[in-house]
Amino acid sequence: MISQKLQDAFNEQINKELFSEYYYLSMAAYFNTIGLDGFENFFLVQVQEERFHAMKMYRFVNERGGRIYLKKIDKPKTEFKSALEVLELAFEHEKYVSKLINELMDLAIKENDHATKSFLNWFIDEQVEEEDSMETIVNKLKLIGGKGNGLLMLDKELAGRVFTPSAK
Repeated sequence: MISQKLQDAFNEQINKELFSEYYYLSMAAYFNTIGLDGFENFFLVQVQEERFHAMKMYRFVNERGGRIYLKKIDKPKTEFKSALEVLELAFEHEKYVSKLINELMDLAIKENDHATKSFLNWFIDEQVEEEDSMETIVNKLKLIGGKGNGLLMLDKELAGRVFTPSAK
C-alpha cells in the first residue's frame, strides 16, 4: 500500500508530466508554424514520452492501492522567438522535472518505501537521458547560430526520431 504522502506526491507529478506533454505539444505546434517539420517531429515524440511517463506513474499508484486525483493543467507558453529559445526552455524544463523526480525519490527514501524507490530509479535514469538530449540540441543550435543550412540539416536529423516505449 502506498502512503498518503506518496500518493499525493505522485498525483502532483502526474500533473507535471501531463503539463510537460502539453508544453511540448505547444512547442511542436510552433515548429509546424515555421515549417521545421523535423523539430516538430522531435517534440511530438516528446509529447508521447511525457504521456508514457504519466501513465507509468498512473499505473504504479493504482497497483499500490492508491487513488489518482487529476488536477487542472496549466496553459503552456505558446509564443517563441526562435528554435534556440524553444530548446533552451525545453532544457530548463527537463532540469526542473529532474528536480521534481529527485524530490519524489527523497520522499520515498524518507518513507522507506522500497517499491517506490525501485520504480523511481527508472525515472532518474530517464531524466539523465532527457537532459542530455535537450542540451545536445541546444549546443548544436548555438554552434550553427540557430539558422541557415545548419538549422535545416538539424531539422532533417530530428525528423528521424521515433517513439520507442520502454519495456520496463
